[in-house]
Amino acid sequence: MPHTDAFDGGDGEGFPELFREVGRLADAFADEMREAEERRVPGADGAGRVVATVSGSARLLHVRVDARAMRDLDHVELGQAVLDAVRAAREAAAQGMTEAVGRLNGGRPQPGPDDNPLGRYLDAMLREADRG
Repeated sequence: MPHTDAFDGGDGEGFPELFREVGRLADAFADEMREAEERRVPGADGAGRVVATVSGSARLLHVRVDARAMRDLDHVELGQAVLDAVRAAREAAAQGMTEAVGRLNGGRPQPGPDDNPLGRYLDAMLREADRG
């Protein structure tokens, strides 16, 4: 199959190593996701009256509303404070996930959607499959 030559140099020996590497990366990613789910990431509104806690994967776990917020804020302001706290916690969790991905890829910059190094090979395989 000529479209596979780009992966293995044409000799067929590159595929086992490619599959082993994909397996290692998948295992490492699964480990990171398990650890992320166990992490607790706080975020607060600007005044610190509402604190939200999310998991490292950004699942909302807890919201704590300070007594000052109950006394000083009306229902609209309180709702906004809760949203701000949840947003801050989720942004912190997202930063943690970005760092985890950085660890997985050896600290290299994360590629954009058009930077997929396998993209041109996958496109060639799909074009050939359409012709076949």
